Amino acid sequence: MTDRRFDLIAFDWDGTLYDSTQLIVRCIQAAVVDVGGVRPSDDTAAWVIGLGLAEALARAAPDVPKEKYLELGARYRYHYVQHQDDLVLFKGVLPMLDMLRANGHKLAVATGKSRKGLDRALASVELHDRFDSSRTADETEGKPHPRMLRELMDELEVTPERTLMIGDTTHDLQLALNAGCASVGVSYGAHEPASFDVLRPLFIAHSVADLQDWLRSNA
Repeated sequence: MTDRRFDLIAFDWDGTLYDSTQLIVRCIQAAVVDVGGVRPSDDTAAWVIGLGLAEALARAAPDVPKEKYLELGARYRYHYVQHQDDLVLFKGVLPMLDMLRANGHKLAVATGKSRKGLDRALASVELHDRFDSSRTADETEGKPHPRMLRELMDELEVTPERTLMIGDTTHDLQLALNAGCASVGVSYGAHEPASFDVLRPLFIAHSVADLQDWLRSNA
């Protein structure tokens, strides 16, 4: 395929490729309660998904004092690890990735997860060979700071106008804007798609099949 619009396609992980949104919400809520905070609402806990863990927990639990942040993070990880094997890829993700690779696209992951967490997830679904690179929030700046995406573009030698960011949150789409890249939103993750319009995504996909169809014709 020689008429590609984008050479690099970067995906968010949780809520975009991996069906983990509700588990993350429950783990955030349980961790906050464990350290004596007020249980955040489902909407509040979902909104912080995509941020780095420390920032996400601080925003979800504004009543928890800073001296408890380490404990808060430990409790989140405790709850998450208990159920991490419950997580699954959204139906259709693997065929979509294989289609994109066959068309010559470079693929990357840009996520608010930790490096340890992403590597564990990639290993659990045998995805290492499908991505050319990845960046996590603990090894660079968290979303929506553009550094994460800029590092991937530099490493893979792709310009911003040839890069597409795909994600389920406003943090992902703002990341793309900040890095000078185009974006596509997905409506089946953590954030309501009504909040996407101001961030000017090229498309909003309502399923992985919907996303694959758009990428096949437009990427």
